[in-house]
Amino acid sequence: MKGTARLVLALCLLLPGCGYSLVGRGIAIDPSIKRIGVPLFKDTKGKAGLDQLVTRKVIEELLKRHRFDVVQESTGVDALVEGTITDYRVVPVGFGASGVGGTTGQTQASRYSISLTVSVRYTKVGQTEPIWENGAYTYSDEYDIGDANTFFEREDQTLERLTTTFARNLISAMLEAF
Repeated sequence: MKGTARLVLALCLLLPGCGYSLVGRGIAIDPSIKRIGVPLFKDTKGKAGLDQLVTRKVIEELLKRHRFDVVQESTGVDALVEGTITDYRVVPVGFGASGVGGTTGQTQASRYSISLTVSVRYTKVGQTEPIWENGAYTYSDEYDIGDANTFFEREDQTLERLTTTFARNLISAMLEAF
């Protein structure tokens, strides 16, 4: 019995040093940052309302953290999150047979992928080096067309879901050192 207790004690002492660790090292927040500005993201792709949607989702996600005051301004803040939408694509990724108008043998898109790429920079005001930066932060999602009459509605629903997840992952990457 004494030998078993020693073995258990030895294992308990050795296991913490087994070499496994998380890549992220917890929260990477400068305690002097109390107010973050998130000015309207720039949109180089011209998708109507996309800049407003992405900016709103980033602000909402920062507010969920309950650590900062977040405003859509670039003045009177301790840090800035600035972004430029560099790519927005909707491409067909699934195809099915079409029976429109009595013709057969034709194929049409039945599933689409939306991809969003944003250049993001998180900087403390007055410093030239960013706290965090990614020149091509990308996220994508897919949706089925279903009824042709709901094509744009499904795209909008998917874009809403995509930007929510995009913002959640972006803020985690920025603040949690991943």
